Amino acid sequence: MSRLPAYSPMLAQLGTLTSVQGADWAVEMKWDGVRALAYVEDGAVHLMSRNGKDITPAYPELQLMAGATGRRPAVIDGEIVAFDEAGRPSFEALQPRMHQRNPVAVAELARATPVTFMAFDLLHLDDDSVIARPYTERRELLESTLTPGFRWQVPVWFADHAARAFDSSRQLGLEGVVCKRMTSPYRPGRRSGEWTKVKNVSTVEVVIGGWKPGGGRRSGTIGSLLLGAYDPRGRLRYVGHVGTGFTESMLRDLLERLTPLERRDPPFGEPVPREHARDARWVEPRVVGEVQYAEVTGDGRLRHPSWRGLRPDREPAEAGTNEILPPNTTGDAAAG
Repeated sequence: MSRLPAYSPMLAQLGTLTSVQGADWAVEMKWDGVRALAYVEDGAVHLMSRNGKDITPAYPELQLMAGATGRRPAVIDGEIVAFDEAGRPSFEALQPRMHQRNPVAVAELARATPVTFMAFDLLHLDDDSVIARPYTERRELLESTLTPGFRWQVPVWFADHAARAFDSSRQLGLEGVVCKRMTSPYRPGRRSGEWTKVKNVSTVEVVIGGWKPGGGRRSGTIGSLLLGAYDPRGRLRYVGHVGTGFTESMLRDLLERLTPLERRDPPFGEPVPREHARDARWVEPRVVGEVQYAEVTGDGRLRHPSWRGLRPDREPAEAGTNEILPPNTTGDAAAG
């Protein structure tokens, strides 16, 4: 029986560089992967996703991390990342790893597309919870406890210099930065402005509420997906449709997942524009994905969205309209 208590990850709030200026902020690079808590204990590593699912079987190469804490039991927060040939984090490369559980297929994927665990916080060490300690103390403990290895590392953090780090993240092709108050405790399961993410690329999690049949090359499969996000009142708002960014295997997989979820009426709490509702196949809003987009229109719709992939590590309720725009920026009301 595990001696380690279960934790939920602390979440960052979407923001801008102007809100994270000053010497009391630490800055980390934002990694484009899958969030995971690593429970290191008794010579094994157990990996739990952001929504509390056991994802250990998907990433066997991370078991070697069990020996990296000097036999000290620990709970470590981090991001599981796959890199492309240019050495940049690739969410697309990670996609097949996220869904696969067949041991033979997992072993083949681990050889072809190995992952790296980017550790950035420590929640528990030995018999003690350390979440009440300030960020800087937790980071010192993490760096002195976890010995970097072939498939895990502790990325550097920067004191102040949010703007400079953000520029570096853009030059390196990274997703952005996460700024954390140095004095802040770790707040399990809470989204807090004490952690603020600033993105180079606009991405958001969405719920699939329906799909439209394709034509031409996509005849017999999905032409586009109808997307939603939950507003603060718990209503599923229609936020747009996406018809680009798919591979053929993605379309086949989506069709298999969505067909059993079909329903007669739209799941959205507002009318869907007639041109998109026509011939639509509605589904129960249970499947979460991620899209990249150019901007948000005045009525809260995503412009030029492109599909990035499924997010099995997210629950539908986590796909919120508050993630489309930073707080206190023009357009919040329209975005829900």
